[in-house]
Parts: sequence; structure tokens; C-alpha cells
Amino acid sequence: MPLYHKLGHFPQKRHTQFEKPTGGFYYEQLFGTEGFHGHSSLLYHVHRPTQVKEITKSYSVEPKIAIDKNIKSLLLKGFEIQPQDDFIDSRKAMLVNRDCVIGLAAPKKSLTNYFYKNADADELIFIHKGSGTLRTMMGNIDFEYGDYLIIPRGIIYQIEFTTEENRLFFVESFAPFYTPKRYKNESGQHLEHSPFCERDFKLPTNLETYDEKGDFLIKIKKEGMMHEVVYATHPFDVIGWDGYNFPYGFSIHNFEPITGRVHLPPPIHQTFETSTFVVCSFCPRLYDYHPKAIPAPYNHSNIDSDEVLYYVDGDFMSRNNIEQGHITLHPKGIPHGPAPGAMERSIGHKETLELAVMVDTFRPLMVTEEAMGIDDGKYYKSWVE
Repeated sequence: MPLYHKLGHFPQKRHTQFEKPTGGFYYEQLFGTEGFHGHSSLLYHVHRPTQVKEITKSYSVEPKIAIDKNIKSLLLKGFEIQPQDDFIDSRKAMLVNRDCVIGLAAPKKSLTNYFYKNADADELIFIHKGSGTLRTMMGNIDFEYGDYLIIPRGIIYQIEFTTEENRLFFVESFAPFYTPKRYKNESGQHLEHSPFCERDFKLPTNLETYDEKGDFLIKIKKEGMMHEVVYATHPFDVIGWDGYNFPYGFSIHNFEPITGRVHLPPPIHQTFETSTFVVCSFCPRLYDYHPKAIPAPYNHSNIDSDEVLYYVDGDFMSRNNIEQGHITLHPKGIPHGPAPGAMERSIGHKETLELAVMVDTFRPLMVTEEAMGIDDGKYYKSWVE
């Protein structure tokens, strides 16, 4: 997201001395992507951000694959994922490829007894149920139902929930998340036809700065391994920063749908893009207004991508027997479309109140053992009349 933001205190000129009022210097850190070419921010720490005291444990968190070459459409009953106390333990990978991990989580407790960093992937966390605060080394973001949280790789964070029931849909991406290029001009400003604009983003506030030494546990995910690392100083010791690489939030309720006289294709719902997949938001909207319009989507072939739909709320007009928290997978190679009868039912309807998140991946997805544990086993036959 090419949007400049800043918090706290930092020197006027980058890469220059920044003296502490009590003597000594603050320590500058470039926090960037794609080498020195991508989006970056400059952070200023009370202590050096490099103080690893110990690596106490390393263990695999690689998803266990049940089907590596899948042709079957699946329906996963997401709310059957059992809640767990620990935030990281509650995260269950459902669908994976070499570009991303798509999963569900139902954490019962806040992540406050250690810190977490994903060193491999940017994270998108969609808040289906729950509210609270994302606390990071670059400031805090309050979140609630319907919020997307974008957490760039390398961000150290904690999450505090103010609710007992929390349901999350997440995507880990090995390529950065961006706002779709067609919504922006050459300098990165959102265009007038964009379904959202800069005003809609939730930017970090309330920068917490701790000057503490001790033993601070950070769990770092890297190359399918979880490493438990002890830092000598508090990870939230940033006194100030500025730049373009930082966590932010966006509410699905602030997505303004694009509509037309006849049914428009799914790219009109696009919200985020990477070089390997896109994320779309299906929101309440007026249906098509041609006198002969068919509001239900037309049948289409998945030739170039696997399609994943996460159902959030409302009446999902194009499918039968869909509930909150369900995930459907439509793999490339198999055409799909409305359930039998859905097209006919949709004629004459004026609006939909559905909420859903869609992820279209350009490479096929493998199915994990966790996913097969909540598969309904019969969805792939649901188009038979």
C-alpha cells in the first residue's frame, strides 16, 4: 500500500545521528521488502534490535498434506474447528501451495505471554468473530467484526481479544499484499472509481515504547519451522518511525461494490492482490438492473486458478445449504456455477446482503489433513440435478 505514515519521534535526516535526551543514541533499522527496492520504513529503537540471547527450541509446523493433486470441489465446515487457548496453536492450515497458506483459527485467549513474528510471509487476518487490539512494534490497531488486518512479514506482534468467541480466516502470502493497480494512478493515489480509498484504512496509532531488559520470548516462523528465540530487550522499543511498510486494517464494510445492468465478473470485488493470487470481498449490493438480468453468477470454467470462498454472513444466493464459516474450494479444471435452482430463484431479486471473502490462487492448492477432517464429503456432487 503506497501510503506514507509516521509515528513517534525520528531525526529530520535519515541515516544520521539521533541522540537520546539522556545520552547515547537511538538505533536505526531499515524495515523493507524486496531487498532495498520494495516498500520500506525506517525505525528507531531504544536498544539494538539484534540482541538474540538464546534459541531455546525449534520444531516443524509444516501442514500435513492429505491430497497433493486435487480435482474435487470441497466444502469445509469451518466452525467445526475447535477453539484453543493459544493463538498460534489455534491456527489450522486448510489449503496450501508454494505461494500461500489459507487457514482458520479460533483462539480463546489473547496472545500476551510471548511475541510472534512471521519471517516468511505477509499475513492477512480476517476477523469473522471477535474484537480487540493488534499490538505491534510499529503501533496498535483496534479491530472488530469484518476487519482485514494486513501484517507485513517481519512485524513483531501480539493480539489482545476483548471477546471470548473469536473466529479468524487467514492467508499467509509469500509475496507482499498490494492494493490492486487498476484502483491507483501512477503515483499510487486511489482513483475516483476505486471501491475504497485512503480514508478507509485503519493505520497504526498509540506507539508503545518500552525501555526494558530481560528475557523476552519471540516465536518466529521461518521455512516451515517455529523457532523460540529469547531477546535481551523488549521487542516494542521503537521510539518513532516513518515510511510505507507497516501493518494496517481495512473493514469489509467499507468496500463499496461496483454494480451494472448485467452480471459483472468477480474482479469487480477485488480488494488485495499479490503476484500469485488475489483476494475479493463480496458485500451487500444492489443486483443487476437490466430488465432481463439474471442476478446469479453464470457458470464459468476455472482454467487458470483455484477458487476459495469463505462465507461470512447473509444469504448466499448462488449456493444451497451454505452456512457461516463454510469454505468452498473450486479447483482449476472443473467448471462451476450456481447450484441447481439458484439461477431461477435469483430472477427478480433486487439486492443481496451476503458477505464473503474469496481467494483465487494462480497455482493449484493442496488439501491438508485438517481440512479433510471438516470436509462434508459430498459437495463435489452438488451440481447434479
